[in-house]
Amino acid sequence: MQDVTVVVPAHNEAGRIGAVVDELVGDHEVLVVDDGSTDGTASEARNAGATVVEQPTNRGYIAALKRGFREAETGVVVTYDADGEHRPEDVRRVAEPIETHDLDLVLGARSHIPRPSERLLNRLTRLKVPVSDSGTGLRALRRELAVDLELDTVCTCGTLVLEATANGARIGEVPIETREIDKPRSIAWGHARQLLYVLRYLRRV
Repeated sequence: MQDVTVVVPAHNEAGRIGAVVDELVGDHEVLVVDDGSTDGTASEARNAGATVVEQPTNRGYIAALKRGFREAETGVVVTYDADGEHRPEDVRRVAEPIETHDLDLVLGARSHIPRPSERLLNRLTRLKVPVSDSGTGLRALRRELAVDLELDTVCTCGTLVLEATANGARIGEVPIETREIDKPRSIAWGHARQLLYVLRYLRRV
């Protein structure tokens, strides 16, 4: 699907990003947003075949995501985590319903949401939007929707779906399975702040 750009925000993912890109190139445009990495992330991604845009300093996941949305030139963008937990075959699965079912946002719904804080944010989001995984890292968006999102939040958990709904987006989901990766999961302290954003966004829908 060359009409799809896979946007991969990455910060210090050398040793992982090359394999992630290698699985994606050939079937899709791959755009890696190097978010101020201090290792070889950018060169490794470029050598594997990705287009790389570099942010001079580490501005965070949201800023990298928005940069990727602006730089993409295709009608559909798919967000994809740089750590290798997603499966490349699921890119097509989340992107296709945008064309075949006239949707604007398709979530790759995981069978298990690992962090309790993320599950709480998801339950709050479901008060207004009936989706099972509002914090997934694998999602497809119509580009017109993607570039209009403000995303003035800590992360995308809950708020991306709520803002898209407020903007009139038609939303669907497809089930996905993630892969086990050798990477420690730290406590997501940012979810405490994100809770306030989710509560604010709930009032907009």
